Amino acid sequence: MTASPHSTQTPSSWVARWAHLIAPKSQVLDLACGHGRHMRHLAALGHSVLGVDHNAEALTACAPWGETLCADLENAPWPLVDRRFGGIVVTNYLWRTLWPELLGSLAEGGVLIYETFAQDNETVGKPSRPDFLLRHGELLEVCRDLRVVAFEEGFLSSPDRFVQRIVAVRAQAHANSPIRYPL
Repeated sequence: MTASPHSTQTPSSWVARWAHLIAPKSQVLDLACGHGRHMRHLAALGHSVLGVDHNAEALTACAPWGETLCADLENAPWPLVDRRFGGIVVTNYLWRTLWPELLGSLAEGGVLIYETFAQDNETVGKPSRPDFLLRHGELLEVCRDLRVVAFEEGFLSSPDRFVQRIVAVRAQAHANSPIRYPL
């Protein structure tokens, strides 16, 4: 049986593939963390993880893997104003109004790992509203001031869905040599 992209057990293959780029023992934000599948994975890699979600019941399940914060990300001010993270993970969630705050919370050298539904998903299922689907190439535009390490856009099966995903790094102010991103 293939795991659903919303499985509470299995981390996204995209997150699992690229999480090694996050510096060891970093503070990592799992935004819209749900039941914590990525919190568990990131904690197992030795990171201090903060999971943020609006669902208090789901956050209860996340407590063993790190700090949790119940927050209404869509109708309240950004709850992490003065915090910076060495890694930010977002999957299956899109609220465009948060882009400035989200990117502003990424520390120098921090890694953004983002994956969510994209335009054309309406042809195969939910979500189908344009508000919840990335436009073609939208993540590249949003991350234009970051160093893009990997980007994919297209169709995935089991379950059928259209996605867009990116891994991008905020440059360090005083980097003297190029950063090597192991694939």
